[in-house]
Amino acid sequence: MGKKKLVNYSKYGYLFAIPFILTFLVFTLYPICYTLILGFTNQEGAIPPKLKFLKDPLENFKYLFKKRSSGSMSFFLESLITTARIWIINFIPQLTLALLLSAWFTDNRVKVRGQGFFKVVFYLPNIITAATIAILFKQLFGYPQGPINDLLKNLHLIKKAYNFALSKTATRAIIEFIQCWQWYGSTMITLIAAVIGINPEIFEAAEIDGATRWRKFWSITLPSVRPIMLFTLVTSLIGGLSMFDIPQLFATGGPDRASTTIAIYIYNTAMKKPYKYNRAAAASILLFIIIVTCSSLLFYFMRDKDAAKMKKLKKQEIKRAKLAQKGA
Repeated sequence: MGKKKLVNYSKYGYLFAIPFILTFLVFTLYPICYTLILGFTNQEGAIPPKLKFLKDPLENFKYLFKKRSSGSMSFFLESLITTARIWIINFIPQLTLALLLSAWFTDNRVKVRGQGFFKVVFYLPNIITAATIAILFKQLFGYPQGPINDLLKNLHLIKKAYNFALSKTATRAIIEFIQCWQWYGSTMITLIAAVIGINPEIFEAAEIDGATRWRKFWSITLPSVRPIMLFTLVTSLIGGLSMFDIPQLFATGGPDRASTTIAIYIYNTAMKKPYKYNRAAAASILLFIIIVTCSSLLFYFMRDKDAAKMKKLKKQEIKRAKLAQKGA
């Protein structure tokens, strides 16, 4: 019998990957590279002039930090502070709630009935698109008529309809609540998966030693889910700093720029008169640098220090062994 001819199927894998590669090159890599170039050029206006690099390469970047004529901080810095505030205020309760729920669902002593139903209900807001949620809440807090205003009047908490869209505090608070409500379910599911992956024998040993639920949570659960916590922090940071849909569709960045995030600032700079594409590109580059810097700091501060020390010692031992070999 002759040898069977082996068929190489790897070429078909490359063929199936071609559509993705082409799409990535055209719609992702090219815009990124073009944005990096645009930040150092003179491209602005409805009909931009011929592409030329500026004599001062950092001119567009300097403008972003230039104070306004009134003496107050630049619009870019103002939007950066607004973005950071909205993200921090919504992420802290989001993570706290997700941690408590994940501990509740995974505790063997607490047998929650209908866990699947509760998990679906908590995760449901994450399935709905951000645009839909923004429009929904805009209708709920509508003025002069809206479900929230009607409810407050029926409870005799207010005498006449309150225009939430004119209050900076109310607008920010609603956006922060929406962000927290939409994403805590996703964070909870991720943390539940991490907790389930912990060896149950560790919890059993802790129970035998008389550890309370809180002691197990602080001493076993939290340290064990550190890598997943890091993943959650980084993904939330990226999503929070590039927040656009909800602040734009709910409040259009207002009132008085109270909900203007960096993403909205970049959009307004590029897509509204006088169409400063170069400055919008410069702001995008700075946003990328901020995200990379913050993510790197998170990786550094949340690293496993014991593992890092062991790795360092191992490198030192290898280096000594090599030096000993050379000396011999």
